[in-house]
Amino acid sequence: MLNRNLCLCVVGILFAVSPFFVIAEPLPFNLGDDGWTLINKNGSGQWTIDKPELITVTAEKYDKLPLFNAKSAEYNRGMKLHQIRAQECPTAYAANPDSIIIREKPENNSLQYELGKDYQIEPKWGCVGRLPESRISEQQSVYIDYVYGKMRIDSLVRTPNGQVILKKGTPHVTIPVPPELGNGETRLVNIWIKARIEKLTPELIFPILETKYPEPAPQSPTIAEKQIPKTMAKLKSSGTVTILAWGDSVTDAGYLPNPQTERWQEQFATRLRAKFPEANIVLKTEAWGGRNSDSYRNEPPGSPKNYKEKVLALKPDLIVSEFVNDSGFRGEVLNERYSKILEEFKEIGAEWIILTPHYVRSDWMGLQSEQGIDDDPRPYTKSVREFTAKNNVALADAAKRYGRLWRQGIPYSTLMMNNINHPNPFGMKLFADALMELFETAQQ
Repeated sequence: MLNRNLCLCVVGILFAVSPFFVIAEPLPFNLGDDGWTLINKNGSGQWTIDKPELITVTAEKYDKLPLFNAKSAEYNRGMKLHQIRAQECPTAYAANPDSIIIREKPENNSLQYELGKDYQIEPKWGCVGRLPESRISEQQSVYIDYVYGKMRIDSLVRTPNGQVILKKGTPHVTIPVPPELGNGETRLVNIWIKARIEKLTPELIFPILETKYPEPAPQSPTIAEKQIPKTMAKLKSSGTVTILAWGDSVTDAGYLPNPQTERWQEQFATRLRAKFPEANIVLKTEAWGGRNSDSYRNEPPGSPKNYKEKVLALKPDLIVSEFVNDSGFRGEVLNERYSKILEEFKEIGAEWIILTPHYVRSDWMGLQSEQGIDDDPRPYTKSVREFTAKNNVALADAAKRYGRLWRQGIPYSTLMMNNINHPNPFGMKLFADALMELFETAQQ
C-alpha cells in the first residue's frame, strides 16, 4: 500500500547541456505507508531507509546546574546537554525532552528531581536549569539521563553497471555529510534523516538537480575592473594590495578547525594570490562576534572595536564586509547607514565589496522547507542588492549560492556547525566562490 506520492526526478540519462547541470529523465518514487521505503513506480526497485539512530545516555555527570533563564535566547536558557552540543549551542530537536531525568546521584534509586519544581527544560533545544526553589543547590553536581537522536544523509547511487543502490551516511548530531561515492558512481538522491523523526516526508528527499552552482558567464571587463578599479590596477601591476575582511562571528570564525586557512577571507586571498601571483596581497581581519556594523560605529574612542580606529584607520585598498547580523536592516534604514559607510570608505580611498549573507536556521528565516528556496526571503538581502546596484558598489552574492544548495542535494542547515548560523569550511568556500566570480574574465 502507498499513501504518498513523491515526484522525484532523479538522474536517468545525462545530457551534455552544460558542465554543471545534470538534466534527468523522470524516475518517480512513491513513499510507502511505513514512511521509510522509497518505491520506484516503474517496478525496478525499492529501498528501505533506516530510521535515525537514537542514543540513550545514563547518569551523565554535570558539576553544577545553572538557574533556568526563561528570558534568555531559547538555546541558552540552561545547561546544554553534553551529547547534543553543536559547538556553543545545542542541536535543536535532538534530545527527547520526555526522556530527561535528573538525579542526585548516578544510582537509579537515588533522589529523582521533579520537573517544574526542581528544574525546567527548554524542549526544543534540550537546555535544563534549576528553578529558584529547587532542592538542587547552586554548587551541587547532578546526574542526567536522556535520549537523543543523530541526523544522517543517505544517498541513492547509480553504479557503473546501471544498478541503483542505497548508501548509508554516517550519523552526526549536527553536520551529517552524504556518503562518499565509489569510482564511476553517480549520486541520484540524498535523503535527509533528521533526528527523532517518525517518518520521512517529501521535503526530506533531495534529488540531485545540478552538480554545482551554475556560474554566470565571465565578463570583459570583469565586474571587479568596473567596480573596484583601483584595486584591480594594483593587482595587475604587481603592487601591494591590502584587503580588510570586516564582519561578525562568521568573519572571525574562531570556531573552525583551522580558521587561518578555512575562513572565507583566507580562502578568497589564497585564490586571489593564485590568480595574481605577482601582486603582494596583504589580508587583515577585523571581526566582532554577535555584533553588526552599527555596533562598530557606536563604540567610543579607545574601544577595542572603535570603527574609526579599527577599520578606517587601517586605510586598506579594499574592504570586504560580511554582516549576517545586519539582516535586520532594510529599505531606507539600510540605505542611510550604508551610504554613510560608503562615503567614509571613499574618504580613506578604500573600495568596497559587500557579501550577501548565508542562509541561517530555516525557522529564523520563515522557511517551511529547505527546498525551493532559490530566492532569499530576507528584506535585507533585497535591500543590499538594490543599494549596490544604485551606488555602483561591488556585490558578492553568496546568498544566491546558498539558495541553490538544495538543487545539489544539500540541506544548507547541515553546514551550520552551531546548528544556527556558523558555516563549516565548505560553507565558507561559497563566500570565496561569490567573491572570485567578480574577477572572472571572459575568454577573448
